[in-house]
Amino acid sequence: MQILLANKFFFEKGGAEKSLFETARLLQAHGHGTRFFAMQHARNLPCADARHFVSEVDYEDRSLRMRLKAGARMLYSLEAARKLAGLLDDARIDIAHLNNIYHQLSPSILRTLRRRGVPMVMSLRDYKVVCGSYQMLADDRPCEACRGGNHLQATLKRCVKDSLAASVLTTVEMTLHHHVLGLYGLVDVFISPSAFLKDKVREMGFAGEVVHLPNFVGGLEQVLPQYGSTAPRLVYSGRLGREKGLATLVRAVKGLPLHLEIIGEGPERRPLEALVRQEGLDNVAFAGYLSGDALQERVRAATAVVVPSQWYENNPRSVIEAFALGKPVIGARIGGIPELVRHGDTGLSFTPGDVQALRGCIDELLTHPARAAEMGRRGRALVETELSPGRHYAALMQVYERAIARHRPPSAGEDFKKGSEAR
Repeated sequence: MQILLANKFFFEKGGAEKSLFETARLLQAHGHGTRFFAMQHARNLPCADARHFVSEVDYEDRSLRMRLKAGARMLYSLEAARKLAGLLDDARIDIAHLNNIYHQLSPSILRTLRRRGVPMVMSLRDYKVVCGSYQMLADDRPCEACRGGNHLQATLKRCVKDSLAASVLTTVEMTLHHHVLGLYGLVDVFISPSAFLKDKVREMGFAGEVVHLPNFVGGLEQVLPQYGSTAPRLVYSGRLGREKGLATLVRAVKGLPLHLEIIGEGPERRPLEALVRQEGLDNVAFAGYLSGDALQERVRAATAVVVPSQWYENNPRSVIEAFALGKPVIGARIGGIPELVRHGDTGLSFTPGDVQALRGCIDELLTHPARAAEMGRRGRALVETELSPGRHYAALMQVYERAIARHRPPSAGEDFKKGSEAR
């Protein structure tokens, strides 16, 4: 089978990209061909399909030219449709597996794939199909104001960067893609890594068929676990954003006899560093972005990994990667985290934002190191059984087969309400 994998970034930026590359390696190991579609970027990995990638757009660049380009790309990208059509001219594709395509690629590519008769599967890495700001978060609390497709709420609540202009653009984007063009209705099957996300998007009014298929850890035989630790150490690894609850974690470790290492980058790094100075903490360090062996080495040496999120997390890779390394996880009881962090079994859980509850979980693992090591063993066992590459591959093939069976070839002259494929 020849599979097209599409994602806006083609380097290991976050969990979505890790899953993309893990899936590609899994498919290749089983003899399938893979082609790729993404955005050009200086950090991209080498790829034979790079000539078909769309030009880079930077949503952090505040110049007028880039802001206009970024806004237009969000709504509909003629370039992405044209570049993808060129790739499809070069390759026979049996099925397309889409990941994060919003904004930098745009759902315009869904129409191109539909017109070429390519069945589509799409992995949901966040809540973008029901929430314009991805996170279902407002004022640092879960928000479901857009339930039922009421995307005007994004403007009324200024959900995007607290900016009226950005929020209005998002309202237009969501209305255009869902209610005018019906682009997401062209996807045959959606994949949700967590049962929580699957149920939540359905509650919010999303009509697409969604199948639950958790993430997995590839190459487990090369991932050596270490149960227990030689010193009391905690690790957080991921994006440094307000939604991640890191201020709660920093306050929770104040005065405790341990070392906390915060690994990652993001907009909250400076505020968190200021908080550490304000609280006079000498047991918190910021390591910046780490990946591969360097990241595994830090996690392997830890007593536990902490995931203190305050938003509806999906199926965090930081959790399953910690389990693979034999580490228990202390996780907030929110979103898909409790599906993995089973209290008293593979880790401990607490109410999001509750400093004292988190502090109690930390103290429990520090006080009972043998129990922490046993939780780490159970986490590793969960990854080896429920989240193994073999199990994931078998389930993924079933999803592909379902999408191919459900796919209805486009009828002659079908225009999906408006427009045509850009060639």
